[in-house]
Amino acid sequence: MSQENVEVVREWVENTVLRGDIGDLGDVSSLDPEIVYEDEILPDHVGEAYRGHDGFRKAWARAIEPWEDIEGRLEWARDAGNEVVSCHWSRMHGKGSEVDAEIRYAYLWRFRGGKVVYCKSFANPAEALGAAGLSE
Repeated sequence: MSQENVEVVREWVENTVLRGDIGDLGDVSSLDPEIVYEDEILPDHVGEAYRGHDGFRKAWARAIEPWEDIEGRLEWARDAGNEVVSCHWSRMHGKGSEVDAEIRYAYLWRFRGGKVVYCKSFANPAEALGAAGLSE
């Protein structure tokens, strides 16, 4: 089942998040309706938990709000039993600020019954690996 979880993450990221319209998460059927999302990347998100599909969409909307354009890619995804760690790279262009930024970050995805029940972002991929009991 764990390799299947890796494929769920890959497909969801590539077909939903990276497919073009950054504002629309589209199909969230791979996410449990009671999913909990925690963000450790954005300062105004730290310590806040978002719950359910609506919460996940709200967190995403808050994360992308300052950016006019985001280009991203999934660098890798690693199996950790009932968890998956994925590493991402993004380049963003600010709406009003015209600021360009690049970031490398990771997510820890926890599965139950083939659905993601918990997701947490990390600014440092090594921290996400450590949270899953993996090393670089």
